[in-house]
Formats: sequence, C-alpha cells, structure tokens
Amino acid sequence: MSAEYATFGLAPAMRAGGVLANGEYQVHRDFVDFIVNGRPLLFQLSDLDAVSPLASDVPPAIFTHHVRGLLLEAEAPLRDDRHVIYGCPECEGLECGAVTAVIERASDGTDAYVWRDFAWQTAERADLKLNGYHGIGPFRFDGAEYRDALGKLLARGEPAARRRVLLIGARVAVLAKLAAALRTIGVGAEIAADAAGVPPDELRTYGAVAFGRSVPAATRDAVRAAFEGAGVQVAYVDGLASIIPLLVAQIEHALDRSPLAQRRLTRLAAADGSADVEITSTCRIQLIAYRLDRLSRTQVHQVFDGVLEPGEHRVALDAKATKGESFVVARTTDSVLVAPIVR
Repeated sequence: MSAEYATFGLAPAMRAGGVLANGEYQVHRDFVDFIVNGRPLLFQLSDLDAVSPLASDVPPAIFTHHVRGLLLEAEAPLRDDRHVIYGCPECEGLECGAVTAVIERASDGTDAYVWRDFAWQTAERADLKLNGYHGIGPFRFDGAEYRDALGKLLARGEPAARRRVLLIGARVAVLAKLAAALRTIGVGAEIAADAAGVPPDELRTYGAVAFGRSVPAATRDAVRAAFEGAGVQVAYVDGLASIIPLLVAQIEHALDRSPLAQRRLTRLAAADGSADVEITSTCRIQLIAYRLDRLSRTQVHQVFDGVLEPGEHRVALDAKATKGESFVVARTTDSVLVAPIVR
C-alpha cells in the first residue's frame, strides 16, 4: 500500500428530489458527503444514486453512531470490519445495495486511517472479486485531519436541513398542488399571502421562498425585509410558469447547499433550438422540456436521457418542445437546473 496520504473532508450534499417526466416522484435527501482529494467520493463511483449514512433526516443517535463508527469508536455494522459508505436513498437495507469498505487504522504504526476494499454489497458478505471497485482506493488519511473533520460533526451535531419552503402567490389551486408535490418528496411547504406577523423563529425554519409570477413587487420586498429582519438567509425563487414539475425543480435547485465546485451539473442554457449543459464528472443526465399549450395543459418532451463525459455539451431540441413559452430542466442524481428556452 502506498504511503501517500489522501486529503479528507466533509461537505453538504443533496440527492435531488422531484416530479419525474413519467409522473413518479423522487425523494429529496440532504446528507454530508466525503470529500477525498478535493472531490466528492461519490463522483468516483460511476453514476450511483446513493447517499452517505450521514443524512440530516436520521435520528441524532443514529447519526452519532455512524460518525463514531467511521472514527472506529464503535463496532463496524457489517462483517469483516466493513462500513457503509453510501446506501440507497430510499431505505437503509442492504437488499437495495450499498457501497461498503473496510476502515482500519494503518498497520505501519503511523497515525493514519485507511479505507480499502471498496465493494458493491447486497448480502452479508462482500464479494470483492465479483463486485469490488478495483479502481478506487485504498485511501490513507492523516489521523489528525480525519478526526478533526468527523469530530466537528460530533461537537456541533449535523444541523437539520431547512427543507421547508414558503409559497406565496395568488393562484391558490396551483400553490396547493405544488405544496402537495413538495411534501410527497420530503420537502415541507406552507402557503401564505405574505410573511407579515410570522415569528422570527418560524422564519428561520425555511430554506427558500417561492413567489408566483403575479406577486407584486411591494409584497416581494416586504417578504425579503421580514426575513432580513429575522437574520435569516433564504433562497428566493421566481416561479417561471404554473407547471408543477418545473416549479419543484426550481425549488430543488434553490435548496441545494452543496458547494458549487462540488456539483456535477454546473450550467444550463437553451436557445436557438439547442440546450447547452456543462457537467464535471461522467454521469447520466436527463433533459426534459416543459410548456403550456393554448388550453393551459402541461406538455412534456423527453429531450435527452443518457451518459455524458465531463465538459460542455450541446443537445438539439425538437421543434415541438420549443413552441411558445417553454423551459428545459436538466437533472442528475444530485442536482437539477432550470432554464427558459430563449427563442
């Protein structure tokens, strides 16, 4: 094993929820990701839809137990000293599969932690020959850096993600449908005419405010002033159209707290019959176009669904997808972007 050290860190990450093109829902999850040599470890595992055990919605005792396990202060949850590094975003069972690895102290007497023998595991024992990630690791982390990063989680506890959204608009029926969709994917949502009279402690529970297009500027300014007066920084979303999957995608993007430099999806623009998208690692990406027809019915067009290499890509848009006022949503497992299609 090489004596070279890899850097270790932690950063907030998100599994993007949403209303998918087929009408199904994908659950939103906030978690803490492992940053190895400056990049999310998850990005090295192909296009895996998974979250780390350090999720913000697990009970504090379980969260603490996972951290202590990574510090080797608690018994490994799996046989052969194996720990779950990433698991299914929908459940915690091995039946769906999980990325596991052996975590141990360095055997050469140095103050180092070693992560090795990464594998995709679905049973009690990992089959390294059949399901091992042979191109990943082993990673050797400096003991002080490793303990400091994980120890900070124990000291402060992972704060609950502010997965609540305040919806402000005139079209109550649309807001009700939007709130229902958000709650289905695990994002809290409340409907209000404004933020007047809302106690500061309640304002601090929101992560975003979404405005309908008809909300007057005076109301928007008053809402912003209420949050600023409470010392709360939130993301503000200006709804593009009364299309529920589109609005959910806008809100999901607003709730993303991961560092910009550590996202797969970094840019989206659409004009002149094509969409330009930029990604930072090989992954599956979906491009979906939305528009309202003359009868105010939502029209959905699957533009692209495939695996792309890192870099900038241009995807042609079908003429049917760009009639009238239309929009495109780009989605990977961890992030989502929305852009109007400029004619």
